[in-house]
Amino acid sequence: MGKVHAAITGRVRSFIERQPVFFVATAPSGDGGHVNVSPKGLADTFVVVDEHTVAYLDLTASGAETIAHLRQNGRVTVMFCSFEAKPNVVRLHGRGRVVGLYDDDFAAWASRFPANAAARAVIVVDVERVSDSCGYALPLMSLDQERDLLTPNMERRGPDGVLAYRRRKNRTSIDGLPAFDDDDDHDGPGSDE
Repeated sequence: MGKVHAAITGRVRSFIERQPVFFVATAPSGDGGHVNVSPKGLADTFVVVDEHTVAYLDLTASGAETIAHLRQNGRVTVMFCSFEAKPNVVRLHGRGRVVGLYDDDFAAWASRFPANAAARAVIVVDVERVSDSCGYALPLMSLDQERDLLTPNMERRGPDGVLAYRRRKNRTSIDGLPAFDDDDDHDGPGSDE
């Protein structure tokens, strides 16, 4: 059944790297606010950096709950689950940080992933607890193919359109917390800032 591991090594790392989808859970501090779980799955957007660090490319989308929560309190859990014949669930509990598009170290972190017009940040997680459990109740499913509609959608918008979209949809969380308001200090593509 369940087991806690000292680090992301061996079988656990192999399992994580094979999964086509993962889930990111965060919540604001205090009693109020909404817990958020975000599914992620675009190929080549998740990396195991070392035994206690993972990162994923965060893409411009209709919300920015994870960013808002991480900037407020840093708490995060990343979960991988197998839908193949051998059941397994791996959870990575830790402290996350947002390396935003305009941060000095964004290029270094983003270089771990293929270029993507929708990129707005890299989420880096310092993993404090690694656990796995059986996953016996999960269904068996197969992956038909990648569904990459988000990237072409953002490419069609162009850099100025992506910027306008983020300014409209990503400034605050559903609970009113500051989220991805980083664009407010920048004039957009080609600016000198």
